[in-house]
Amino acid sequence: MAMTELPNRLPEGPVPRIEGERSAPAALEAAAPEHDVLSDVLRTVRLTGAMLFLVDATTPWRSQAPPARAFAHHVMPHAQHLVSFHIVVRGHCWGGLSDEPLQPLAEGDALVVPHGDAYVLTSQPDAAASYGDDDAVAFFRRMAAGELPAVVTEGGGEPQVTSFICGFLGCDARPFNPILWSLPRAIHLPRVTRPGDRLSHLLDYAMAELRDRGAGQRDVLLRLSELMFVEVVRRHLAQSGAEATGWLAALRDPLIGRVLSRLHAKPDHPWTLESLSKDVGASRSTLADHFAQLVGQSPMHYLAGWRMQLATRLLAEHSMKVRAIADQVGYASESAFSRAFKKHTGSTPQAWRRR
Repeated sequence: MAMTELPNRLPEGPVPRIEGERSAPAALEAAAPEHDVLSDVLRTVRLTGAMLFLVDATTPWRSQAPPARAFAHHVMPHAQHLVSFHIVVRGHCWGGLSDEPLQPLAEGDALVVPHGDAYVLTSQPDAAASYGDDDAVAFFRRMAAGELPAVVTEGGGEPQVTSFICGFLGCDARPFNPILWSLPRAIHLPRVTRPGDRLSHLLDYAMAELRDRGAGQRDVLLRLSELMFVEVVRRHLAQSGAEATGWLAALRDPLIGRVLSRLHAKPDHPWTLESLSKDVGASRSTLADHFAQLVGQSPMHYLAGWRMQLATRLLAEHSMKVRAIADQVGYASESAFSRAFKKHTGSTPQAWRRR
């Protein structure tokens, strides 16, 4: 799939019932234990490490990257989308998106670029660039191909050194990736690491692996990039205020978190707004209003989109017949599923599989 532009919020509009879904039984089954929704989404959007490397920069220096669509096909040819994160492990610098004011970054701070925007890390906001976008693309191509060492040195050679880890991951953006849609263009997380916590241990492991090249290093670094990104997302979720909205904020909401857990645990279940409200012990109006306020769409719209994301993964990774996939994601017939799939993706299931 080609790289895609992301919408800045979930699709809107009422979906009172999903066409072609199986009929609801007379009584719902007993509610399952709370489902790990974040893990479910990360797995289903196929989050995969692409690169992890360390930069040792001496002042003056300026590290910059063009929009990810300029180099993503070199880094992960089959990924729809590329996400990056950057963690300062020594010293301090400035960082942010190329078209926005840069922010100071200290040791332990992280900069996340979820939507593939052009970004900058630099010793000073006015430091001159020593290379252009074409050079950056060539660098990423060679790094992804394993032609460069995992530790990169750059800068003017003065004594002051700043070191930062750069991680890149591929994932699906279409037809439905609620994590990406809920994140801003850039996230600055102060003090994302603390002595002795999980992320600090992951960083220590990564630093040792980066500086001591050994057999299997590439695979180890890619797995570490995935783990570090998930931990950074957790920190972002933990640091969000009580007034925060969006899908990540919805995960920790007592009511909507339970609703999302039910939908993800049983995506093939013939849910209705009424059955959901009974299952979580809330009125239909309260559930619908609060879900829309946090997530940006109705529960049934969300379920329809999530079913399509599950279906695209099954189409990409398995040789199952379309009829079997339709059954797994809650549709009573192949034709009803195919109509819904084309409505959400603009493509038939067979065409999506061929791509």
